[in-house]
Amino acid sequence: MNEAMLQTILLAAIILVAIALTGVVLLQRSEGGALGMGGGPSGFMTARGAGNLLTVTTWWLAAALFALTIVLTVVGNMDRASQSVIDADAVGALATTPQPQSQQPAQPQQPTTPAQPAAPSLDDLEASLPSAAPAQPPAQ
Repeated sequence: MNEAMLQTILLAAIILVAIALTGVVLLQRSEGGALGMGGGPSGFMTARGAGNLLTVTTWWLAAALFALTIVLTVVGNMDRASQSVIDADAVGALATTPQPQSQQPAQPQQPTTPAQPAAPSLDDLEASLPSAAPAQPPAQ
């Protein structure tokens, strides 16, 4: 079984357990009463028995959810287990490769002209506009 298929199965199991856990938590008795389990002790389960069963079921589902998520994390990282953030071969090659040094004496740098801006500036825009003559008042 390949890792992608195992991850898909684990993810589906996590979704099912999470839905079941949500349902069991919603069925438990709150301080104001139970959601969908109103009535007296003459019902299907007594309040004490329902509380114990739902509490135990909640604990088992929560433990299964945590275990499945940990297993999914481990399975997801199995292919990266042999890799490092810093590749040891590359670091070793950099450390053992001698850096070439130039045999020529350093020549002074020639002054260069500053680079032209990539985008036109406001001065370029103003220079490209035709000079506006003052507006003549309309003749009466």
